[in-house]
Amino acid sequence: MAVCARLCGVGPARGCRRRQQRGDPAEAAAADSGADTDPEEERIEAARAGAGAGAGAAAGPAPPPRRSLLELPPELLVEIFAALPGTDLPSLARVCSRFRRILHTDTIWRRRCREEYGVCENLRKLEIAGVSCRDVYAKLLHRYRHILGLWQPDIGPYGGLLNVVVDGLFIIGWMYLPPHDPHVDDPMRFKPLFRIHLMERKSATVECMYGHRGPHNGHIQIVKKDEFSTKCNQTDHHRMPGGRQEEFRTWLREEWGRTLEDIFHEHMQELILMKFIYTSQYDNCLTYRRIYLPPSHPDDLIRPGLFKGTYGSHGLEIVMLSFHGRRARGTKITGDPNIPAGQQTVEIDLARRIQLPDVENLRSFNELSRIVLEAREQARQEQQQEEAGPQDGEGRGTAQPGAELLAKKDEAAAAEQPAQSGQGLPFVLPGGVSSRNEDYPRTYRACFYGTGLIAGHGFTSPERTPGVFILFDEDRFGFIWLELKSFSLYSRVQASFRNAAAPSPQAFEEMLKNIQSLTS
Repeated sequence: MAVCARLCGVGPARGCRRRQQRGDPAEAAAADSGADTDPEEERIEAARAGAGAGAGAAAGPAPPPRRSLLELPPELLVEIFAALPGTDLPSLARVCSRFRRILHTDTIWRRRCREEYGVCENLRKLEIAGVSCRDVYAKLLHRYRHILGLWQPDIGPYGGLLNVVVDGLFIIGWMYLPPHDPHVDDPMRFKPLFRIHLMERKSATVECMYGHRGPHNGHIQIVKKDEFSTKCNQTDHHRMPGGRQEEFRTWLREEWGRTLEDIFHEHMQELILMKFIYTSQYDNCLTYRRIYLPPSHPDDLIRPGLFKGTYGSHGLEIVMLSFHGRRARGTKITGDPNIPAGQQTVEIDLARRIQLPDVENLRSFNELSRIVLEAREQARQEQQQEEAGPQDGEGRGTAQPGAELLAKKDEAAAAEQPAQSGQGLPFVLPGGVSSRNEDYPRTYRACFYGTGLIAGHGFTSPERTPGVFILFDEDRFGFIWLELKSFSLYSRVQASFRNAAAPSPQAFEEMLKNIQSLTS
């Protein structure tokens, strides 16, 4: 701002004007008509200029005259201002009255809406409603910028995934839901929970989108940068004429694609819990806490991110896969009464690769159990050695994480059991292992020892039990829970999320600790 002031010839306590004008005085006066001037100050300034000119004539050639931004055509100033961040423009408007007038040009704010928030709509149609692009930027986009991104609602152990985006001329909160069980490879489902838009110039309007009567009045409160809450002001719009029972049946058809009678006996306890969620969660104020997508590294085994996974009678849940040195972790974004959202569901030891037997021997659960338990015993012994004292200069083993470790061991693994060209190694589920989805991949790239978290209802007596992490391809992996004799298949969430990157690895780690502490 100081640089801008010097370029414009602004004094420390008065508006912007040219120090010297050349050409027609009438034109100069017209050009400076918007500047804030003081006659007495102008007289003093003219006297100083005359004295300086006389001294300069005696001392030598006069220095070149100062150039001012105000000498530029308005069209060029518009182009310059439109290239600046929108957050800097209010300060620029305080420099002088001419800048302030130019900053009312909608072209500047239209470009800021497009480049900073991805608004590609034809904003000219707002002029019909008397709303300018400047209003859209200042009263909608900039005001609610802190709620853009990914969030986890605080709904007991169930959690969830909310994506708040700029969608056309709206800010919309989309709740992402897993596909219908057990079709883990199907795309995610989503529905709007709220939207914010500018109906008039005064302020933005918040609307609740839940219910069967259409949008209605709602409220959003930004508690702090990484937390906000929503509240519906007209919960009667959520009700159906047939009462709660009709509402629940409608919800079952939409969410499960089946009727209550079809699934009541199979999932009776879960249905009771889900009915409780459905009939209560949107009637009260909901709090959302920010979550970040995991940062990636070239040595990661696969690209980290969000995955849909099968969890027995609990259906499909959303899990975040992240890498932490020699270990990978799966953190629940949605949860269930046994393992709530925020908990670490699986952990993979990337330094402990498992070589599975051939297909015929792999069909035996006892053979798989023997291999996994041997890996667990080796891991236990190495942990005891590390706790007893350093084995190398850093007190760690020499194992290398992620893709580098996988590359070094691929050759030995292929020698023991040749892979089909470009298709990986053959894979079948061992006998006695249950799976919600029998359409699992029949080839795999690598297997690692890991542990999975199991607990009783209400997250009672949690414990980590051994298992096998199976990497199928870049977008799918599986986990065999040895104690439960069950198999979970995970498929990547194929969606692009804006404003979801962690500002730093430390911020991501802190976020994981925060969401886990809420359910511990």
